[in-house]
This record gives sequence, C-alpha cells and structure tokens, in this order.
Amino acid sequence: MAEDKAPETQFLTYFEAVRQALKEEMELDPSVFLMGEDIRYSIFGPTKDLHLEVGEGRVLDTPITESAFVGAAVGAAITGMRPVVEIMFADFMTVCMDQIINQAAKIRFMTGGQVKVPLVIRAPGGMLSSSAAQHSQCMEALFMHIPGLKICVPAGPVDAKGLLKSAIRDDDPVLFFEHKALYFASDEVPLDPRFTVPLGQASVLREGGDVTIFAISGMVSSAVSAANSLARDGISAEVIDPRTLVPLDTDTLLASVRKTGRLVTVEEGCLTGGVGAEITALVTSEAWSDLKGPVIRVAAKDQPVPFSPVLEAACAPNAQTIAAAARECVGKN
Repeated sequence: MAEDKAPETQFLTYFEAVRQALKEEMELDPSVFLMGEDIRYSIFGPTKDLHLEVGEGRVLDTPITESAFVGAAVGAAITGMRPVVEIMFADFMTVCMDQIINQAAKIRFMTGGQVKVPLVIRAPGGMLSSSAAQHSQCMEALFMHIPGLKICVPAGPVDAKGLLKSAIRDDDPVLFFEHKALYFASDEVPLDPRFTVPLGQASVLREGGDVTIFAISGMVSSAVSAANSLARDGISAEVIDPRTLVPLDTDTLLASVRKTGRLVTVEEGCLTGGVGAEITALVTSEAWSDLKGPVIRVAAKDQPVPFSPVLEAACAPNAQTIAAAARECVGKN
C-alpha cells in the first residue's frame, strides 16, 4: 500500500500565513526573534502564544515605547541578529521615525556597506471597523521617499507568507505592511519551508488589453472585483499587484501599460503625495508615447479617516469607484 503523501498546501488565513512564516524562519535561523507590544497575546493573532512553540526568550513583549524597542532592534540587527518588530498599528511608526529613517535606513550607506541592518518591521494598517483617525492610516507612501528601506504590501495569504520569509532573510531593513482587513482572507498556502516570494516581483492577477489597474494591499481584491465587473461591459482590464513597492517591478508595470495604453492606480492611502502619484510620474516619464490618455488615480480622500462607519466607507475607494475610473479611462463612462 502506497504511503500517504504529505499535503503540499494548507488552507490558511492571512494571519495564520504570517504566523507560519515567522515560526518557520525562527526554526530555521536561531538569530531570528520577535519584539513588540503584547505580541505574546497578539491583538490580531499572528504571534499569539508563539513563545510556547519557539521559546520564551525569542518572543519579547515590550513596554509601550516604539522609539525604544525599534532602536533596540536596530542595535540587535547590526550586531548579527535578525529582529522582527511589530508596531501594533502602522500609525505609530511616527513615534519611531528617527530610528527607522535616520538609523535603520542609513547605517549600511554610512559604513560603506560594512554594517548590515537585517531588520523587519511588521505594521498592521488600513481602515477596519471604525478604527478612526489614529488607527487606520496607510503609511506606505510616506516611507517610499526614504532610500534604504524596502517596502512589502502583501495582498493575500500566499504573498504574506512568501514575502515575509524573504524579508526576514534580507540584509536590509524591510517595512512589512499588513492590511488589517485582510487578516481573515484565506487561500491555499504552500507548506514547503523553502517557499518564498522574491522581493521586487509583481503579480499579474488578471490579464487584459484595454486598461491596466495597478492596485496595492487591501485594494487588490477590490480591483479584481472591478475588473470582473468591467468584463461584463466588454472592457478587458489587466490587474497588477506589485507585492513590493520598494523594490518596484517596473518592467511588469511598463509592459502592461505599453500593451493597454491606459492606467488606473488604486490605493487606500490619501490621494495627494500617494503611491499613485509616484507610479503616474514613472509611467508618464517612461511610457508617455504609449499612453492613450491621462493616468487616473483612485485613492482615499485627503482627510483623516472618520470614526463613523458611513463616513469611513465614503472615504475609501471600492470596486465601484475603481470600475468607474477604468470606464472613464477608456472613455466608456
């Protein structure tokens, strides 16, 4: 009788995929450890009771002082450890901006490459259930301006696991943004501990010929829904998830825009100075002659995120606003 083969995949939620990545990397590499506020309890779930599986000394609860424990993590990284820090809400990265921007992002350059900073900062962000102005922000665009930082924006469980494993193994500081609304999204996730997703490699989720939709993080599923709606109207939309903003897979993006001639960017962060603005600048610089019309940016309104569920929903993009932008882009609104 043939032996049963071990399953190659497992149906996991996003937060379970993050947890699996952390556990696997800690088992593979003794220099990996976790730090953060209440991470043994884990408000969103990825690190709950992980210390019982990997050891008390490798999952460290910290005081409520982001500047101190991110600074400590930078110090640990430059002395050979691979810390993974959790900022409970991405909004509170503002408390430790000096440690991220002036220390972690700069040290390798200031030492001529002699000192590495293999640090990962996990940061749950985005709108979810009236979290309001101080617990709902998308911070990706702010950090894109800082050389020396890599930025991951996984939009599903497979990428959450694969990108996090790559981030932990990277020798540069990586900001790993996890959208809170995605934590219970589920998918078949590879179980092989060797599985990774390379940084800087976009995913074409849906092929099309009329318009390119470039969407990140929590907006990716809405972009796919919009593309399905557009297809019923005879509009063929190509959906690109960059997976990482730094490094950015410009080849995949530009190839798509040169094929479709049109681009819609989608993000949950604010419109002004957002990710879409940088993508628009890139495309108009590199593929101007291929564009059939102006790039359209879809983003949250330029305002603090409201507490009211009705106002919160009105502030954020959705599949309907994405589809409307695409129709405008192809002249079929």
